[in-house]
Amino acid sequence: MSDTSDLILAQHVTVAGREIAMAAPPSGLVVREDLGILAHESLDGQVVHRTPDPKIPLYETRATVTPGGDFLLMFPEGGHYGHGAVKVNDMLAYRSSDGGQTWRGPTVAFDIDYNQHGFIPLIPKGSRRIYAFGTQPIWDLYTRERGLNENAPIGYRYSDDDGHHWCEARIIRPANDPGFRGMSVMRMCETDAGTWLLGSHEGDWSYRPLCTRQYVLRSADQGKSWEVLPGPRHGGWHVAGFNRMDEGRPINLGGGEVYMLLRPPEGHLWNTRSLDDGKTWAVPTPTSLIHPDAPPMLTHLSDGKTLLALHHNRYSDLNYTGLDGRKPEVMQDRSEIWAALSHDGGRSWSAPRFLFANALAEYFETPFRNYQCSYIDLFPAGDVLHLFVPHRWRQVLHLTLKESDLARLPARAEL
Repeated sequence: MSDTSDLILAQHVTVAGREIAMAAPPSGLVVREDLGILAHESLDGQVVHRTPDPKIPLYETRATVTPGGDFLLMFPEGGHYGHGAVKVNDMLAYRSSDGGQTWRGPTVAFDIDYNQHGFIPLIPKGSRRIYAFGTQPIWDLYTRERGLNENAPIGYRYSDDDGHHWCEARIIRPANDPGFRGMSVMRMCETDAGTWLLGSHEGDWSYRPLCTRQYVLRSADQGKSWEVLPGPRHGGWHVAGFNRMDEGRPINLGGGEVYMLLRPPEGHLWNTRSLDDGKTWAVPTPTSLIHPDAPPMLTHLSDGKTLLALHHNRYSDLNYTGLDGRKPEVMQDRSEIWAALSHDGGRSWSAPRFLFANALAEYFETPFRNYQCSYIDLFPAGDVLHLFVPHRWRQVLHLTLKESDLARLPARAEL
């Protein structure tokens, strides 16, 4: 039986600076005790997976609808690849054939001798092939020395049988930087012209604070050749004064236009845009979306035009000294999830509305796990939004709400 000693509800949860008693939540909010969250009443779901022991973490959850119509969910369970000098995790897979109502698994997706980061799905238009892109920390192809332990080759596998079996990893070697090393775990996109765009960043932990640079890997011939933009290492994007920019999420807007949300530690999500199929990009600038040092979470709604961004709407690290999972004020910012919409391709965003927050009491020694609600994957299926949450790096939540209920979510003043 799984150990559930860490799954005790807190007495109070802070949302938008207000302390909310779990015994008496505001009208319209409910405590989903089985999930461990305080949520708007329109949001519900289930626990798909929970690690057998609280000491065992899991990491980034990613899912896709396969060509055969199944939901395929994958995530690494065990230690983080960047912290493991030996094999410490496996990529697990769950499958649903009824739109996420029930799940089968887990199985080990890739039976390999090195660690995994995350699953980045891509199904090219008109194809029945599923690609699994991501960081490939193959032992002989990257170093853990000199603070470079998270930088590894970026590559992909593919499956021609709906994700049941996968080929060996193919490594991306950009023509303008064949030895490129970085990390990729955010969703990618395919443009109308068939160009593939994948965000990747490099980090150097020997710097104090951490130094990162953000890039885009671009292929105009379905993975046969690649280029890294805006140029070879170490010329990626970063925010002056912070020396950081991570985890870009590109999304196709059509007609050669691509929008990308980016993670800096400045206190907002930033963005950039390409109007020529990802060949050149505007200088990144901040959006109105308040966000700490955490990733973007972005999808289209079912109309294929409206953008939905989930963000934390909190930023407390006013004296930034680097990403530190031991700092409560940094990690508590990841406990709230808000939703904002854009009807103009990310040029402007609506006022954020509250979706859910962690409702479990502190248990872990590190705040990195106690408050974690970040790294959410999301996509629409029909008129229902599906969210996959690596909650507290402990359990995988599959949450659902109807798109029409986004308008019912409360704004800050309504809480």
